[in-house]
Amino acid sequence: MKKELISLIIPCFNEEEMIPIFYKEVDKVSKKMDTNFEFIFIDDGSTDKTLSHIKNLRKKDKRVKYISFSKNFGKEAGMLAGLEKSIGDYVAIMDVDLQDPPEMLIKMYDILKKDSYDVAAIYSTGHEDYSPLRKLGTSIWYKLISKITGNSERPGTRDYRLMKRKVVDSILSLKEKNRYTRGLYSYVGYNIKWIPLKTPDRVDGTSKFTLKVLLKYSIEAITSTTTKPLLLSLYLGLILSLISFISLIVLIIKLLTTKLIINTLIVFITTLVLSLQFIFIGLIGLYISKIYIETKNRPIYIIGEESE
Repeated sequence: MKKELISLIIPCFNEEEMIPIFYKEVDKVSKKMDTNFEFIFIDDGSTDKTLSHIKNLRKKDKRVKYISFSKNFGKEAGMLAGLEKSIGDYVAIMDVDLQDPPEMLIKMYDILKKDSYDVAAIYSTGHEDYSPLRKLGTSIWYKLISKITGNSERPGTRDYRLMKRKVVDSILSLKEKNRYTRGLYSYVGYNIKWIPLKTPDRVDGTSKFTLKVLLKYSIEAITSTTTKPLLLSLYLGLILSLISFISLIVLIIKLLTTKLIINTLIVFITTLVLSLQFIFIGLIGLYISKIYIETKNRPIYIIGEESE
């Protein structure tokens, strides 16, 4: 009987120090499992020796495949490229920093083989290397994204999951350019088994997700998943109209008695309204820019080099 194939997708950006370490660990796990493997490394325009290390692995292990982008297109593009290249019966997305422990693949595969689940997904129960402020921000973020999008996103959700081929094909059928993959997981549905894991620290190197990157990612996640923020602008407009009407009555009453209060109220209301106008003009601009990007129909990534 032919063994099943598991495709591992590993996005990388300037991870030269982690490539050999990661490969050593995932190779150990592959030898414990009665399956075949392909390791698909996505070099996201690295400027260090990441690609050289991947090529060296390819020379000694033909299970190693790679795609090297012409520049840095981001992790979302890397995950999509890996999904499109994968041919496995099962597909997993993993971070190269070993915060997605390879040994969990054994448990996830067993779950999908024995039970009626289509996806075995990891969620983090804690990060030792997170500051208290980041932990608080992460908690608020998951509650906010679930409330805004209407999709219940489990706190601590990671990209690390093992999926059956039909799930991958469903995700690939979604052709939008502005992609938030975790939102797409929720959209396609399927039966998911959630597995808790206390996320270990990085073995080496530093995280590429700076505060600036995380903020940009958060905005992209919301605007790619829902149009509810636009509806919020309508609601706030109605509320401000009511406040303005009440303020007008107050101004008329105070007209002959307290000139200072009148001036203060006028300045306050004017500043508030103008500030909100600029915020929502910017928000509308974000959505329009997404339409602009979609209509240009540019590729999400450009391949500079790939393995045969």
